Amino acid sequence: MTSPFRFFGNWSPAAVVCDVDGTLVDTERSWQEARIRTLADYGLKPPAGFPERVEGMHYTDCGRLMAVEASKPELAGELADALLRHFLARAGDDAVAMPGAADFVHRVARRVPLAAASNCPAEAVRAGLERAGLLHHMRHVVVAGMRVPGGSGATVRPKPWPDAYATAARLCGAAPELVLAVEDSRTGARAAREAGLRVLGVGSRLAGDGNGTGNGGGGSGGGSGGDGAVDAWVASLDDPALLAWAGGLRPAASRSRGAPTAR
Repeated sequence: MTSPFRFFGNWSPAAVVCDVDGTLVDTERSWQEARIRTLADYGLKPPAGFPERVEGMHYTDCGRLMAVEASKPELAGELADALLRHFLARAGDDAVAMPGAADFVHRVARRVPLAAASNCPAEAVRAGLERAGLLHHMRHVVVAGMRVPGGSGATVRPKPWPDAYATAARLCGAAPELVLAVEDSRTGARAAREAGLRVLGVGSRLAGDGNGTGNGGGGSGGGSGGDGAVDAWVASLDDPALLAWAGGLRPAASRSRGAPTAR
């Protein structure tokens, strides 16, 4: 089989950082239900096309958009709080691994440091990864709002800010240009690109961002569609060529394996 990852050539990442929602763990049903229940709590209806507009968005931004589109900007904080509450009530129970995620994560984690970078609160990320059987593979878990390690006092800003990916790369001990990000949303892909990482897009939402020509199509240079944030693209993580590539990564030398970290 010819590898679709022509862009990568002989390049092998020193670390891999994965988005969680929609990339490793199927939590979209939980978020969708949380949005519906939140709007219902306030007697509001979902605006047309709302789910597509909030893909990859931090929950506080989602709450703000709900309020603006309902012409009730004063409810932004309340809607965001309600959205998170409804999501946390069911996220851990509903979370299942996306197709191919367990195999991909297992292959990568055996060879190079693997981290998660998410816009979701730490408790939701850990619950979802644990439920899907993936948490123990993660060297680090970086989430929006956590304090940046190093004593600067700064906090990780949500995607599309680059903070989560930049922080995860640093915690893995790798220069950003030597790290691969795995993302399913344009918001996340832009964040990873801004942080200096190479980006593998997963799923139909990112199919037009690279030079991919179909299932397993790989980019050959920064991408000709979308915003050009994706270097290569696969329809899902169970793509045979992707799994073969992951299984052939060059192992990182002498890296200690610690427990997953999240603040």
